[in-house]
Amino acid sequence: DPRCARLPRAGIVHRLDRDTSGVLVCARSERAFTALTAQLAARTMSRQYFAIVQGPIAARGSIDAPIGRDPRNRLRMAVVPAAAGKPARTHYRVLARSADGRIAALMLRLETGRTHQIRVHLASIGHPLVGDTTYGGLSRAGFARQALHAWRLVFEHPGTGRRLAVDCRLPGDLRELAAALGLAVDPDAPEEAA
Repeated sequence: DPRCARLPRAGIVHRLDRDTSGVLVCARSERAFTALTAQLAARTMSRQYFAIVQGPIAARGSIDAPIGRDPRNRLRMAVVPAAAGKPARTHYRVLARSADGRIAALMLRLETGRTHQIRVHLASIGHPLVGDTTYGGLSRAGFARQALHAWRLVFEHPGTGRRLAVDCRLPGDLRELAAALGLAVDPDAPEEAA
């Protein structure tokens, strides 16, 4: 839509990291963009993600750690002291585990939306995403990205005020990876996270 070219960030309300699949919200008017970004700032827009992580992880938890630029590598983000970063909170719940317990599929819910937040938070507690070599994840033959997917967005429609839930089923590469790792996950049924 040519109208989007006039909007900030071409109407894209929130971003996904490169190599992260899933659902995005794009506004088609300045009024809608303002309303949707206000929901994001007020934390009334719910964002749920699916991830596959390494290491035996607790059944559920929250990670509350500030994020800022990595002082050793300006291309990365890191958990940093509060004065050097912005507050960030991620909640997670295990959906499935591999037979040996060393890989898990998670449902995550973001309270904040910092750059690389899920990737940084999980790596900081010793559970990097499968395929996320930037943050310590191991690469996997046949899987060429981090195992992260924006599964569901819930927000108020800026025109009607009606609460909407927009889901995006798991793409084929993540379904195949989950199956190869012995993770029984339903690609079509997002659930509320922690």
